[in-house]
Amino acid sequence: MILGLLGAVASAVCYGVASVLQAVAARAAPKTRDVDPRLLLRLLRRAPFLGGILLDVVGFAAEFTALRTVPVFLVQAVVASSLAVTALVAVPMLKARLRPREWAAIAAVSAGLAMLAVATGPEGSAPIGEGFRLALLGCVVVLALAGFAAGRIRDPARSAVLGLVAGLAFGVVALAVRALPDLSPAHLLRDPATYALVGAGVVAFLFFATGLQRGAVTVTTGAMVVGETLAPAAVGVLLLGDRTRPGFAPIAIAGFVVAVAGTLALARFGEVELAPGAS
Repeated sequence: MILGLLGAVASAVCYGVASVLQAVAARAAPKTRDVDPRLLLRLLRRAPFLGGILLDVVGFAAEFTALRTVPVFLVQAVVASSLAVTALVAVPMLKARLRPREWAAIAAVSAGLAMLAVATGPEGSAPIGEGFRLALLGCVVVLALAGFAAGRIRDPARSAVLGLVAGLAFGVVALAVRALPDLSPAHLLRDPATYALVGAGVVAFLFFATGLQRGAVTVTTGAMVVGETLAPAAVGVLLLGDRTRPGFAPIAIAGFVVAVAGTLALARFGEVELAPGAS
């Protein structure tokens, strides 16, 4: 339990710092008219984006550990709180200024996560069948089609849909990690959840980067937070057997709501631009 919680917190820190680097790189890249898969290739040529990717890899390793040991709803809430880390990092690195309500949001995120940590029970042990893993792979296809379709509509609807698709794809990544029954290379190559994990990761990165570049930061990021927290948390509780400690369900629900609400209040930090004179 403690190892999983520490892994989730470590992943939030890595993702939060990475967001600062990736957002600057995404805004500096040439504009795209619609969703363009080549955007990722252009971003990979930029040092800040590569640094962000490296932190994302470390963060994902920590998140992977967490998802294998604690409930999905706890991990996703902690991971979403990386926006609080981004906000704090932006103050010294990018000379950003936090308003009183944003300091309050950071405090709310911290309080909500503390409530979740206290209330969370062991990871669910419900059996995960082949059908569930195949369904995750099907979700990747559906989300990819939805994202490309969203690229053709106008803002603010486009930003919201792209962010939601990216968030749901991040949720599929989390559920795919949880669904893997065996981590041996031979099994990973045969398991549909492996390909769902990889495919969902690519879909999430592509559509989130596109949403940041082409639309409103708060709308894109807010929709992503909703998608990556609510849906996988519900699946974890309803299908995977995730539970709270006996009698602590109200505290867990309240903590989840407070943490997500605080994170949404920090949505503008889904992309942080350099302040005048910052480097």
